[in-house]
Amino acid sequence: MSDVVVSAPLFRLSDEVRDALHTGRPVVALESNVVAHGFRRPANVAIALEVEQAVRDGGAVPATIAVADGHIVVGANSQELERLGTATDVAKVTSRDLAVALARGGLGATSISATMAVANQVGIATVASAGLGGVHRGAETTMDISADLTELARTRLLVVCAGVKKILDAGLTLEFLETQGTPVIGYRHRGFPAFYCRDSGYDTQVRIDDPHRLAEIARFHRQLAGSSSLLITHPIPAADALDGDAIEAAIRQALARADAEHVTGPAVTTFVLKAVDAATGGAAAAANRAVLISTAAAAAEIEAARAALERGVAHVG
Repeated sequence: MSDVVVSAPLFRLSDEVRDALHTGRPVVALESNVVAHGFRRPANVAIALEVEQAVRDGGAVPATIAVADGHIVVGANSQELERLGTATDVAKVTSRDLAVALARGGLGATSISATMAVANQVGIATVASAGLGGVHRGAETTMDISADLTELARTRLLVVCAGVKKILDAGLTLEFLETQGTPVIGYRHRGFPAFYCRDSGYDTQVRIDDPHRLAEIARFHRQLAGSSSLLITHPIPAADALDGDAIEAAIRQALARADAEHVTGPAVTTFVLKAVDAATGGAAAAANRAVLISTAAAAAEIEAARAALERGVAHVG
């Protein structure tokens, strides 16, 4: 195995992230898959920096997570983001792929599940992402269920997102989350969002408008034995949302094309998302950017409230 790289230490935290975690300041973990595979170059790196700035504007430290040269990078710097955004051989890394990606060396862009796994291990409490992976349409026969959902059951985090991508089955996703005991809380919106669209036709478990109340819920949740992560949904701003019926029509056409062209497995998601973006004249990509920035801002607000509550409790104690 000539491609094996042995390296230590395993985690490489930026000075800013390490200092924030040590002093109890708020930190928000961000996935890097959107940098490597979510947008066309050179917009991808610029959007990643916008998302990080949204976290900073909300009072938290951004920690974009990636795999690089046998290390897990927690808090990628501008040069590392540029490398992720311009290299052509960046692997997509889910939680199951982390060990393989580390052993092989090179670059890996973390999905939500990998970002959650790393954040949980290094002590980051909050993760932000645009759209969570979920239960795929037709999963009754394919069993195609995202690792993001099972990672929620294994970690004890606050995961802030804009629901699940419209191409997935929102109803079955919510059923799966209920089965594994993952609370789903709508932040300032009761409907369960669908990425580009503000509503999927389903509701969240409860709506909470105050980030400090969310912080209290998170603190109680973490004290319960066997508790999972809290999934907090925040929809795309109304001005940036796409029409649900038009998106659904584009998705159905794309799925039919994927079936006709024998596209299978993980490639289906990429195929359909590209087809939907083309069908909307690029509006889907613009909505994707808006979702990333709005969920990052919401996550920073919630994480800032959580960190303040924890510091207050520690001070009283």
